Amino acid sequence: MPTRRTPVRHRVVAVGVVAVGALLLSACGSDGNDEGMSGMNHGSGKKSATATPGAAGSGGFNDADVTFAQMMIPHHRQAVEMAELADGRAADAAIKDLAGKIEQAQDPEINTMTGWLKSWNKPTAEGSTHGTDGMDGMDGMDGMDMGGDGMMSDKDMTELKAMKGREFDTMFARMMIDHHNGAITMAKTERSGGKNTEAKKLAGDIVTGQSAEVKRLRSILDRI
Repeated sequence: MPTRRTPVRHRVVAVGVVAVGALLLSACGSDGNDEGMSGMNHGSGKKSATATPGAAGSGGFNDADVTFAQMMIPHHRQAVEMAELADGRAADAAIKDLAGKIEQAQDPEINTMTGWLKSWNKPTAEGSTHGTDGMDGMDGMDGMDMGGDGMMSDKDMTELKAMKGREFDTMFARMMIDHHNGAITMAKTERSGGKNTEAKKLAGDIVTGQSAEVKRLRSILDRI
């Protein structure tokens, strides 16, 4: 019995349907991020949607995009580590709430930026001199602001871990303000010098969200 063949016209239609579906899914993910990631998610507590690595790589990129992702990944990791310390140490309800929002927003962003770097065939920030997992080039440096990027030294992190109650709340707020300001500076650099659409959008969300959190943290400091 002869094998039935699907007409070419039907195959073209099927491919078109699949392509349209993919475009719709992509559009939904992109539009949803207008109020997500490090921007509005910091204020709302909603979890960020992670972008598809291929989508980030398809729009082209430059050195500024790569540097932004490589530096922001360990920066986010340290912010998450600081936020996790609030559990069992923080006394102020606002500090606990904000710490939870930071974890929810920045963890997915780490995965997103890691995906970008892989899609661009660029090394991730693993083992770099930024972040809590690789601060060899920063050990021994005093103060909270590490070269303008807001990264905390090992000494800062050790001191924060040893604190509880109001003392923890105060130091956490001060450290996170410095940390956020560093991220905002890095994000503004990406917005002005980057090429990739998704990376520049995330940078804009970071500026918006973390600027709002800095104001909230300052308000908490004034109160406590």
